[in-house]
Amino acid sequence: MIELSGIRDEGRIVRVWPEDTEAAAALRSWAAHEFVTLDAAGLDLSGVDLSQASLANALLTETALRGARLAGVDLYRSHLEGADLGEADLSGASLVKSVLDHASLRRAVLSGADLGSVEMYNVDACAASFRAASLHGASLTDVDLRGADLTDASVWETFLEVSLDDQTVVAGLSGTIFGPATVVRADGRHELDGSELESWLNSRGAKVRVIAS
Repeated sequence: MIELSGIRDEGRIVRVWPEDTEAAAALRSWAAHEFVTLDAAGLDLSGVDLSQASLANALLTETALRGARLAGVDLYRSHLEGADLGEADLSGASLVKSVLDHASLRRAVLSGADLGSVEMYNVDACAASFRAASLHGASLTDVDLRGADLTDASVWETFLEVSLDDQTVVAGLSGTIFGPATVVRADGRHELDGSELESWLNSRGAKVRVIAS
């Protein structure tokens, strides 16, 4: 990737630029104009460093953001449908009310991130870190959380219709959720809801209550 001196405007700092020229041009346009919303739909921003940037309402549908550094980024109401965020660093980022349907978060780091009211459908979040993340009011449907780390994450009326396994860490996960969730074991897939799901999670260190749907 190309490292250049960042364009420094409040919330519009690019620390590391993408190698793709079209993607770099889109970032330059966004960084140079205070009221322009970033539109990088379908572009390759892999490896970019936009830490602490303001990307509210950004159009990042089908955008490649693999390995991107997005720590502390504001992605309020951003469109990330089909985006590849594999191994991206989103620690401390705000994704409130963002849409991530069909996105990939495999091995992404979302520690301390705010995912309040986020929408996720058919998302690969295997081995992702959600340590101390807030998932209040979030809707996770058909989300693969096998091997993910939800240590000390908080939920409140969160739809957690996800896939879990024995490698999913839920110690300290607290709050209220709606099920059902699917636990994947060597002998197959087992759908759990209500007291069964509550027992499975809390026996692994969580403190959650499953709300009857």
